[in-house]
Amino acid sequence: MSRINIPASIEAAPAAAKSLLEAVKKQMGSVPNLFRAVANSPAALEGYLGLNGALAKGSLDSKTRERIAIAVAEVNGCGYCLSAHTYIGKNVAKLDDAEITANRSGVSNDLKANAAVHFAVKVVNERGHVSDADIAAVKAAGFDDAQVVEIVLHVALNTLTNYVNEVAKTEIDFPVVALRSAARPLVGGRGRLDRAATPAGTDPRPEGFNSTFKPMENDNAFRHSYDPRLSGLSRGH
Repeated sequence: MSRINIPASIEAAPAAAKSLLEAVKKQMGSVPNLFRAVANSPAALEGYLGLNGALAKGSLDSKTRERIAIAVAEVNGCGYCLSAHTYIGKNVAKLDDAEITANRSGVSNDLKANAAVHFAVKVVNERGHVSDADIAAVKAAGFDDAQVVEIVLHVALNTLTNYVNEVAKTEIDFPVVALRSAARPLVGGRGRLDRAATPAGTDPRPEGFNSTFKPMENDNAFRHSYDPRLSGLSRGH
């Protein structure tokens, strides 16, 4: 059960969040639980949708964005985001199973994308304190300064949703993908996350969780919401 209120409907959400949720529903065909949870704070929802919409107008393609989202979710131990972005990656960005598996390991089977995913994971693990060599490597793969900034912002955007979902224990309303391991706090100074293994086949959700996937009502609208930018959402229309 979620530890933060998940409004059962748009009407049950705070008044200032209703128009934003209506925009999400119009774009996606339904309102996933993440958006409902964030809607407890209309200001937070507006901020999240605004950044999401703005970054969708950037120069990173949808495949690269989803690769980063999958990798960051696995590193941060967010079952909700891993499940959601695995579904989106497969059905919207059209990533194949081998690529999604690679992304979960912090790499990509595409040579250029591999540099972006590797750099994104490095940003997470080092909490932004990457080396000159890390910057040189991602630039050598063909990413310019603007794209390096966008990779960092996508890490931040996905970390934001990872943290919200883990704090809330948001009920997963996508086909569930079990995490390979559970994230643990950083110990000592900067460095890699200390992670404890989760037994194979273990459902990362709280005991007693009973969730069924609710398919998007309009798959075309859902696909549209991730490719052409969600720009209207940032305006709340």
